[in-house]
Amino acid sequence: MESKTFLDLLPTNFRHEKYFFIQNNLTDFEKLSNLSDKDINEIQRKSSLCTLNNLKKIRAIAIFKKEIGISPPQAYLLLHCGISSIKSLSLSTPYELERKIGRLERTLRVKNGTNTTFSTLKEWIKKASQIEKFT
Repeated sequence: MESKTFLDLLPTNFRHEKYFFIQNNLTDFEKLSNLSDKDINEIQRKSSLCTLNNLKKIRAIAIFKKEIGISPPQAYLLLHCGISSIKSLSLSTPYELERKIGRLERTLRVKNGTNTTFSTLKEWIKKASQIEKFT
């Protein structure tokens, strides 16, 4: 079985950004998490198909993966629930996140399939809080 890279795990709506990253050898989530706003603006200038919003989402997903160990699908779920940074995750409660995920599932009429349990949410918040203490 072929192992998937970080970019392979991103949703298909990031196809233009994925293509740009592959062409420019930016396939590692470590590199993507370290992109500055200046880097993101430069990427957008070089490739007009890459959107600023998607580039920032990819950076946020990479940061969640790097700092907390959250998989890209789970990080994308957090973004859809309004959690876009380590700080906003640290300020959340597991109950609040569980409620937001449930609301999203009901709105979309699908199960998210990411296996986000209450204890998983608590662990993410705990890690985010520890990171925020040291910044």
